[in-house]
Amino acid sequence: MSDNNSTFSCSNCGADLKFEPGQNALKCPYCGAENTIEVDETIEIVENDYLGKIRELKENVKDSDMIEMIAVKCDNCGAQVSLGENKTAGECVFCGSHLGGQGKSVKEIKPESMLPFQINKREAAEHFKAWLKKRWFAPNKLKEYARMDGLKGIYSPYWTYDSNTTTQYRGQRGEYYYTTETYTEQVNGKSVTRTRQVRHTRWYPASGTVYNSFDDVLITASGNLLPKYTEALEPWDLENLVPYNQKYLSGFQVESYTVDLEEGFGRAKSRMEPEINSTIRRHIGGDEQRISSKNSSYNDIKFKHLLLPVWISAYKFKDKIYNFMVNARTGEVQGNRPYSVAKILFALLCAAIVIAAGIFVYLYFEGNG
Repeated sequence: MSDNNSTFSCSNCGADLKFEPGQNALKCPYCGAENTIEVDETIEIVENDYLGKIRELKENVKDSDMIEMIAVKCDNCGAQVSLGENKTAGECVFCGSHLGGQGKSVKEIKPESMLPFQINKREAAEHFKAWLKKRWFAPNKLKEYARMDGLKGIYSPYWTYDSNTTTQYRGQRGEYYYTTETYTEQVNGKSVTRTRQVRHTRWYPASGTVYNSFDDVLITASGNLLPKYTEALEPWDLENLVPYNQKYLSGFQVESYTVDLEEGFGRAKSRMEPEINSTIRRHIGGDEQRISSKNSSYNDIKFKHLLLPVWISAYKFKDKIYNFMVNARTGEVQGNRPYSVAKILFALLCAAIVIAAGIFVYLYFEGNG
């Protein structure tokens, strides 16, 4: 970003300072000099008016909250990242392809808060190795292909949304009742009459209105990270957000968002829906519930644009790209990896042998009992 591509020179040797994860300081990679990053406690992290911002964007209103970033686009996967001051070549963290060419200007909403890197590159690599050891069906040679030298730190864009919802619904409430049923069964060659309780459900119409309040529904604004992986990286310690500061970005890449503010809220609605459904079911009551229709309105919508730190790497295995990511605050690892067909077949064979042996033992003792 033109706002965040600034470099910070070491007062001792003149080299570029880099943010040191976990130390809240800029550090010189050559002479070791450190400059503490002071957090301005007077800056308040606020929620922004969602509908007002949407109107501004559609009307192309000039706003100080908009910034310009110089991004390089990956021709292979489409990722757009800022590589740093005067740097337009490197390696794509999402697919491992070479990045090169002319950067282009992209205008976007300025992030106003962030979580700085807490876990450094060496610690992230250790977390990945521990994660890989637990992948029983991964090919043995995978460790040779997962390149630790390809591990890159990137600030990934996110949205958070707050909203109060009002939902009108129609459905049915199911209440259990029981009847006694008579049946016969064979016991020692004789027919024996028995009774049992059989459960039934009686359904009644239900309708009503429920209210929910959502705070900080987190949505990735990256189009290059699958939501199932980014959601699995949660939780994030959002209570420790700090105001956006260029110094935390020094030495790291920054991804431009490709999921815009409006699309992000659409995804947030999907994450709100299960809780709304749970509230409806509690409101219906009874033993079972059916929801036939519902209509939700969203009010007092607020948003934040923030950056969250991720260590990410791409590796190639048998002509296919895989990647993994590490939550740079907690060490949580997520990613995709190949499966070993040989290991899976061996496991199935072992399971079949164990089952066959169990059946043989059972039949042997049953026949000699």
